[in-house]
Amino acid sequence: MTEPFLLVQLSDPHIGATWVDADPVARLAAAVEAVRAMRPAADAVIISGDLADHAAEAEYERLRALISPLEAPIYVLPGNHDDRAALRHYFEVPRGAGEPIQYAVDLGPLRLVVLDTTAPGQDSGVLDAERLAWLDSELATASDKPTLVAMHHPPLHAGLPALDEIGLAVADRRALGEVIERHPQVRRLVAGHMHRTISGALAGRTVLAAPSTYVQARLDFSSHDLQFTTEPPAFAVHAVLDGEVLSHVRVVEPT
Repeated sequence: MTEPFLLVQLSDPHIGATWVDADPVARLAAAVEAVRAMRPAADAVIISGDLADHAAEAEYERLRALISPLEAPIYVLPGNHDDRAALRHYFEVPRGAGEPIQYAVDLGPLRLVVLDTTAPGQDSGVLDAERLAWLDSELATASDKPTLVAMHHPPLHAGLPALDEIGLAVADRRALGEVIERHPQVRRLVAGHMHRTISGALAGRTVLAAPSTYVQARLDFSSHDLQFTTEPPAFAVHAVLDGEVLSHVRVVEPT
């Protein structure tokens, strides 16, 4: 059998956070060690937003040190807790002060397209006409390459009030779906933000919101208040095999 291409997705490490009685540094370090122990080894890693909790320089410096043992190429995208200028300073992402951080990378058997859903100063996500036009154009340049589109805010309705209130608006999800529908090479849409594993669909493609390496949100279909659980940190692994994308979630035993 052909060996799979493995894209690891770490999400929402929130370095610097003190939301619960758990250390985001220790939990990310445990996730990194779990990734390092994978066989075959990860071919690439994406961190899908909220790298830091306060967008402080010390938090980004700590995160860079924590992920430095990873030998695979690392790609990042902004979350609502991040600062675009700081990401541009500490990581190799496209330049352009204040502009959305959006780019595409050819990973061999998979094309990774990063879409910025953040709006400075707000927790909920935004996909305006300009960003969607960029995505439409970018997807059109490689219509025959299996593609994974990554963003921070998942384009799905979770059914959890506390999470849906800080998600993507219905109109933005619908507009994104119209773009995705035109590009059959898109195999998967992945995101973070929800702090728990949630799967859904958009335009007939699977959407996966990955869990956090820090803390998970409680499964509560009635509360408008965000609450957290004792569930362990986790991350996603997207395996590309014969042109198809299979997504797994790996739970990490915290230290």
